[in-house]
Amino acid sequence: MKLGVYIGSFNPVHDGHINLVNYLLNENYVDRVLIVPTIGYWDKRNLVDINHRINMLKFFENENILVDINHNNYEFTCELMDSLKKDVDDDLYLIIGADNIVNFNKWKNYQDLLKYNIIIVNRDNINIDDYTKNYDTSNFIICRDYKPLNISSTFIRGNLDDKYLDKRVYNYIKENNLY
Repeated sequence: MKLGVYIGSFNPVHDGHINLVNYLLNENYVDRVLIVPTIGYWDKRNLVDINHRINMLKFFENENILVDINHNNYEFTCELMDSLKKDVDDDLYLIIGADNIVNFNKWKNYQDLLKYNIIIVNRDNINIDDYTKNYDTSNFIICRDYKPLNISSTFIRGNLDDKYLDKRVYNYIKENNLY
């Protein structure tokens, strides 16, 4: 089975995140998606508590969308992927946006990640080919036809309304005064 691994802070989870997950499932890039919210991230500050972010993600959990609550404390993607590989029998597909391939060679142990399938999705009109030409791309799967929503969690935190949020997430944020 092809298990997509979608790692991020999801601070908060928004329609752009969920649209991507549904796209990958509907277009059969993967059979299931494991969403892994991180406790901390090397470049993220002011994250709301991991339990709140997990609770918001749980609204979307079903037989094909799983929310990980066991691998959230890894600082680096390579550590998380290696741990998952020990815990699951599925073929792992790391899901990243094109904005991540720009500096992929600066990721900790990025060479080790190249042993996994890597799904790269369009984002910010980045020419993915410019940034993948120096890698062995045999494990890269590039989603050129994906049309992302032009939205970010940063924008949502600064302009909280329900335009890009599921109503359940919006209500959860308001009830818990998260942002």
